[in-house]
Amino acid sequence: MLVSKGRLTLDRDVLLWIKQALRRPKVSLIALSPEIGVSAANLPRSVPADPADRLIAASALHLGAGLVTRDRALQAFPPVQTIW
Repeated sequence: MLVSKGRLTLDRDVLLWIKQALRRPKVSLIALSPEIGVSAANLPRSVPADPADRLIAASALHLGAGLVTRDRALQAFPPVQTIW
């Protein structure tokens, strides 16, 4: 969506970019589980209302993973460890 809205520019087709990114070492695609979906819905109101942001935050919490983001609202949510 960021590419289609002109907020992100890639040097190749989005699907090709995703497929190539998933071939990189230590990069994996996780499934959206019912636990992550429910956790996203139950996050406090301080987490952005955008459903995608809430799913990203809930996924990071579920996996105990750091999150690479420039999104200030996600960076301000203490339970999520942000990198960058």
